[in-house]
Amino acid sequence: MSEAVVNSSGNVFIDLGYSPDEAAILQMRADLMADLRKFIKAKRLTQTKAAEILGVSQSRVSDLIRGKWERFSLEMLITLATRAGMRVNLKKAA
Repeated sequence: MSEAVVNSSGNVFIDLGYSPDEAAILQMRADLMADLRKFIKAKRLTQTKAAEILGVSQSRVSDLIRGKWERFSLEMLITLATRAGMRVNLKKAA
């Protein structure tokens, strides 16, 4: 038994059935969380040190590392990225 292969739209959240506006926000949140996890890993930061840099509790850093995206608004992720020294840009959809 084989399954049909469906081409992606380029946004997994649209593919999962979210509306285009909601999918765009979810994609931005996922991208920012991934960038923040990469920042923490690249700098070899402990959760405690990352919390100090980001201005949040260690448990919030743990949530971030564990990918608990539902606990972070887009605004909060932008704030954390800015505190990490990242520049956040909105990309215009193609």
